[in-house]
Amino acid sequence: MEKKPLVYFLCTGNSCRSQIADGFLKALGGDRYEVKSAGLEAHGLNPRAVQTMREAGIDISSHTSDVIDPEILNRADYVITLCGHADEHCPVISNPNVTKWHWGFDDPAKATGTDEEITAQFNQVRDAIKNRIAQFVETGK
Repeated sequence: MEKKPLVYFLCTGNSCRSQIADGFLKALGGDRYEVKSAGLEAHGLNPRAVQTMREAGIDISSHTSDVIDPEILNRADYVITLCGHADEHCPVISNPNVTKWHWGFDDPAKATGTDEEITAQFNQVRDAIKNRIAQFVETGK
């Protein structure tokens, strides 16, 4: 059986954006990619991220919030950071064959306003991540 390329999504807390990306890539390209996500820290799974993904038809409620695993990091084929902080503070990757990209998205967990405005921010970021994942699955970049 051919080894699937490993995609490792990284964020600061592995609570929201990296979880959304993880969920979409598993749903849209899980047959072609091994998908993992982690954070510089583990902040727990954001309940609004779970809700916004449920509304998109994807259940991430069983995901865990994990800290970057150096072993996974160094066997990844793609390391994709989703926030500037993770991009700037990503541990050194010793695998010379890794493809590292930064796909920056606003942090919906920092959204303020009414419940509807916060939900709208989560949905906007979710949809932007979905579109970027769909492009990756379609083009490989």
